[in-house]
Amino acid sequence: MTREQVAALLAYAVRLDPRSAPTDQAAAGETLDSWADLLSDVPPTAPHPNGQHWDAAQVVRHHIATSPYPIKPSDVSRPWWDFHRDVIDRHHDPVPAVDPDDAAAYRAALAAGRHAVATGAAPAATFRELTGGTREERDQAAAERLAALGDYVPRTVRDALAPYRPRQAERERLAIEGLPDALDVPCPYDQCRAAVGAPCVNYRRIPRRDAHPTRLDRATARHYAPQEPAA
Repeated sequence: MTREQVAALLAYAVRLDPRSAPTDQAAAGETLDSWADLLSDVPPTAPHPNGQHWDAAQVVRHHIATSPYPIKPSDVSRPWWDFHRDVIDRHHDPVPAVDPDDAAAYRAALAAGRHAVATGAAPAATFRELTGGTREERDQAAAERLAALGDYVPRTVRDALAPYRPRQAERERLAIEGLPDALDVPCPYDQCRAAVGAPCVNYRRIPRRDAHPTRLDRATARHYAPQEPAA
């Protein structure tokens, strides 16, 4: 919030609870300074993907209505950071509208989107927003991905084998849940260049546990790219 927005919030708090009114001009200035400092990174309003939007004025109102203690700036900042963590946990990066082969622009677009969500300037993009098609179409796509990974085995057998083939088990999980699989695309990282289906390697050519971020970005862009309609 800007200093002017904090001053308006303080005036609202004093109107609801006159006990919080400063005793003189000097005290008013000190109060505004401390509130403006603590709330400088707290927005007055922010969207929530579930509709439980943030409103600093409502936080002030709730505190005054439910607490016998005078309101402090931390009574506003702490709920904001709880709200902030919840929104960030729900956010899944949408595919930026830039060329995924332009790594710098792609990372910059992702960072800008995350910053906008973190500061309340933009709503979080949930997984549901990223997933297209009907349930039947997604199930069919999952079945096709599983078929491409190898011969079908019963779920009970697959689950029993999972500890002994963790990479295959993870790819099957991603296919079933309709999530991007980094191993569906070659790795663009110059020191790796792993082929489709092969794990990424480190500088010693030893297989890595996780794919390189640029490979995952490319797989995500491909996975969520609009599909051409069938002729």
